[in-house]
Formats: sequence, C-alpha cells, structure tokens
Amino acid sequence: MAGVIAIVGRPNVGKSALFNRIVGRRIAIVHDQPGVTRDRISAEAEWRGRPFTLVDTGGLGLVRGEKTSDALLTAAVAQVEAAIEAADVILLVVDVQEGLVPLDQEVAQRLRQAGKPVILAVNKVDHDGAEAGLVDFGRLGFERLLPVSAIHGRGVAQLMHAAMALLPAAPLAPELPTKGPGPGSVAGAGAMGEPLKLAIVGRPNVGKSSLINALTRADRVIVSPIPGTTRDAVDVPFEVETDGMRQRYLLIDTAGIRKPRRVGDSIEFFSVKRAEDSIARCDLAVFVLDAESGILEQDKKIADRIVAARKACVLVVNKWDLFEEAVRRAQPAPASRGRPARGRGRAEQPLTGLGQFGRWVQEQLFFLDYAPVIFTSASTGFHLDRLLETVRFVAAQLRQHIPTALLNRTLHDAVERRQPISASGTRLRFFYATQTRQAPPTFLLFVNRHELFSEAYTKYLAGELRRAFGFEGCPLVLVPKARPKTIAPKRHRAVRRGPSGQRQRRDPWP
Repeated sequence: MAGVIAIVGRPNVGKSALFNRIVGRRIAIVHDQPGVTRDRISAEAEWRGRPFTLVDTGGLGLVRGEKTSDALLTAAVAQVEAAIEAADVILLVVDVQEGLVPLDQEVAQRLRQAGKPVILAVNKVDHDGAEAGLVDFGRLGFERLLPVSAIHGRGVAQLMHAAMALLPAAPLAPELPTKGPGPGSVAGAGAMGEPLKLAIVGRPNVGKSSLINALTRADRVIVSPIPGTTRDAVDVPFEVETDGMRQRYLLIDTAGIRKPRRVGDSIEFFSVKRAEDSIARCDLAVFVLDAESGILEQDKKIADRIVAARKACVLVVNKWDLFEEAVRRAQPAPASRGRPARGRGRAEQPLTGLGQFGRWVQEQLFFLDYAPVIFTSASTGFHLDRLLETVRFVAAQLRQHIPTALLNRTLHDAVERRQPISASGTRLRFFYATQTRQAPPTFLLFVNRHELFSEAYTKYLAGELRRAFGFEGCPLVLVPKARPKTIAPKRHRAVRRGPSGQRQRRDPWP
C-alpha cells in the first residue's frame, strides 16, 4: 500500500497551494480568505517513480479545549484529526511572513502527541532574504525544518525528498498474469483496473455529502444544513465486495451548483467550477434530487450540463423518508390535497408512490429520460444497496460493444420501418454502421444524405438501439456521415499493333 503524507497547519499558511504544487495540478481551491478548505482532500501522486497519497486538510483554527458555536469549524478540526491519524508522514506548514504565532505552537503540540514523523515546511520563502525568519520556528522543536515557496516551487523538491525518506518501505507487489487491456475507458473500472469515477452532483443542500458518508459508513466529508458547506471537489476512494469480487469506486463530492446570479463570492465561483469539472472527468454522474422540494429550474440546468457532457447518469431522489412522512401526514386531510404551493416544483396532483414519483421525475427531466431513477434516504440507509446495484448495471451497459453485423441489421430494419421526412422527397439510403466508442456509446452511420437526420429522427434511431440493446443510463451518440461518391474507373483495354504498325484492338478474352 502506498504511504500517506498529510499537510496540516493553521488557516491561511498556504497548505492548499503546496498540495497543488506537489500533485502538479489545481485540485484544492487556493484563496486569501482563511478557512477555505474544510474537507480532507486526497490525491494519488508520484515522486521520483514512487507512488503515495497526499492529503490536504483544513486549517486548525481552535486551541485545544476551546469552545465554539461554529459547527463547520468543529467539523473541519475533526477532519484534520482523522487525517493526522491516518498519515505516515506529516508536513506542518507555517508562514514565514507572519512569523511564529501561538496557534502554530498549538498545532505543533497536537502533532507531537500524535507521535508521527513531522517535517516543518516554512512557506512563503520567496527569496533568499526571507530565510532570516526561519530562526523563530526552531522554537517549535522539530528536527527537520525546510524553507519552501509553494507559489514559486522553491524548495519543494528538497521537501519531498525528505518526506519520501520517512515513508514506510513499499511492499513488493505480487506478479499478476498478463491480460490485455479492457475495451474503453471504463471497461476495466470497478472490479479491476482503474476505479469507476462517480461524480455526486446536484443543488446545494440536497444531501450529496450525506450520501457519500452513508455509502462509506464514515464521516468522510463534512455534512451541515448550511448550503455551500462543501467547497472543493473531494475524491473519496470506496470499495465494496460483491459476489466475491472487490468493486472499486472513486466518489467525487462536489459543491452544490447554484444559479450564476446567486454565486456570492469568488470562493463559491471556484467551487461551482470544480463541480462542473467533476462532471467532465467522471465516468458516471450520480445526480441527487430532493424529494421534499421536487424538481426545480436549477435541477433542469444541471441535468442539461450532464447531457451536454455526454455522461452516463443515475437519478437519485434523496430524503425519501421525509417525503413519505409528509405524504402520510397529509393523508387524513383530503382538503389539503389540492394544487401544491407555487414554486415547490411539484406535479399538479399529489405524488404518493415510488412508481408515480419516478415517472413524474422522468417527465420533468425528459431530456435525461434514459437515466434510471432510484429513491434513497442517506439518513436511514433506504435503498443504498439498490443505488450501488444500479451504478454497476449502468457501468456494464456503458461497456457494451455491439457486433457490427447485429448493429447493421437493427439499424437497417429501423430505417425501413420509418423513413425521415424530406422536403425534396429524397429517400434515405443506409449503407453501413459501426460502433466507434464505448463511453459514451458512439455509432458512425454511413448514408447517402446526412442532412436527412433531424433531431427527431436521431432520437427515433437512438430509441430503436435502446430497445434492442438496452444502454440504460447511457447517452447515445449517432454520427451520420455521407458516403463519398465514387466514379467507376474506366476499363483499360489491351491493344496490339499490326504488321503495318497500326493499333489494333485486342479482345481480352481468348
């Protein structure tokens, strides 16, 4: 197993900037405002050919024993303590520009009690003159003290060399039989190969973080009724054993996506941007809806982003226990069963069952009607096993590769049954089709006139493919292409010359 390096320190000393510098890409949000990072953010990284896990944490902003009414701050501290417990090596980050402060000493005391190897990284040493401030930090009592500049990359190589030397020796990996690569980007995801990446997306406060904690059975991400609690896109590795096989997942907790005009500051802007990027890099989007509030306009816009990114999707109606309780309370009062309050996003008639509510959800999100609907409750665990079963099923549908002969027979019959409407009266001639990609399932269709493929006709053919092969939860991409016109080559006939030198036609057949 790869070693774990955790980055800790008080707020606003540059922990996230150092995290991004080491992993080589912008994962954690970097901002001047203290307390931006709240959850544990982890990433698989490699240094000089050796893999390890790097963990970024929120700032430790409380002195031990200090009481606070800020639930988010308390939860962030709990996340830091969990990261310290799981770490093999700890990078304690301090700020040379602000000098040694009492909170640095409090963090150092916590780390000494943890008994883990600690390297003191004095950050923001952007030039040689700043190294004079290193002397004060010797009072923290750590043997290993290194100056770094996370923004400019100065001293990071020396820091990582020291950290890697303190990691436990990596065990030798057993030799595995050589196998060919699985087809497609997600063909081997789940049980073998790369984990299946699941982006948990939705509006603020619909229960995305609660759902991740319920699946992992741990307080892996901070949960709060305050909208906007999650800021970074947090990657949470997750494994589950099914039928004797280990299924590997990477759950990506994202910030709630608001309307652009309601994004209050630059931190929330970057949070929403991270959520959108998570949709782009995931294999499957788990779109979480709120059973209490129903389908709102922002839900439809998020669904549109999933469709535009051409991602497989599972619709999750969360907080179903609260909705059922509300329906039960409304049962004895028939007079209150009229039209719901304006702006709640409900149907005209009360929805009382799973099937009825599921059909209504697909009607509201008609452009995402290929996605299955699962009803869950993160607080009670209702249908969480069914959610994982559905995810596995959709992932298997995404791995399908249709034999060319069967694909062509299916499309030929579909075209014969229904020709597209043509103003010029031109008849569509279908020549050949082949599947060119699996995620998303993409089909190249060679025809005589590609302009005959209207949006309605493309949807018709996609429906025929779904009827024949399933592809539940998967977007289908049909690419019509006009076959280039070919001119039959002229037949070159052999000639011979007679005795007089005149050219004579020679019949090629004896």
